[in-house]
Amino acid sequence: MSAPAASPQDVLDFWFGHPATTQALPQWFRKDPAFDAQIAHRFGATIELALVGQLDDWQSTPASTLALLVVLDQFTRNTRRNTPGAFAGDARALRIAQAAVARGDDRQLGCWQRSFVYLPFEHTEDRAVQTVALELFAALAAQHPETAAQHEWAVKHAEIIERFGRYPHRNPVLGRVSTPEELVFLSQPGSSF
Repeated sequence: MSAPAASPQDVLDFWFGHPATTQALPQWFRKDPAFDAQIAHRFGATIELALVGQLDDWQSTPASTLALLVVLDQFTRNTRRNTPGAFAGDARALRIAQAAVARGDDRQLGCWQRSFVYLPFEHTEDRAVQTVALELFAALAAQHPETAAQHEWAVKHAEIIERFGRYPHRNPVLGRVSTPEELVFLSQPGSSF
């Protein structure tokens, strides 16, 4: 049984630490079943509400918008790993991230927090949006060299979308048939994120 719905500050404190981190945290991008279970227990109800638009009022400030993006774009990936549900928040997260960038909310956040506003752009399988992701991460890295690796990952993602028009490593989870070229690609190290 998961805990009751969380507040935006609960999400931010959990994901970025209190006070907010000034460096990348190792748990953000590694596969850790215990960490995933912790998110599911603590934020399961929050994830469900966010997925159906019941937390859209969190878009009232840059910080609470960031919290909503973490729930939709990151918590879904952690708690629904290797299922189609991992991507259930992607479309909503992208719309929210696009609106946040258009308002300038991203520029009111710390560099690591900004990177999580940009990840929905990177996670899409749309080539035009990938171009925006590259621009956002390049600008962030230019201002904050400590985020250069984030830009490098954005480039890797964009190259895959440019080559295949989709992320081949998602094919089995989403029930898509891989092409012969994708199968060769998937047999190589580093082909899956």
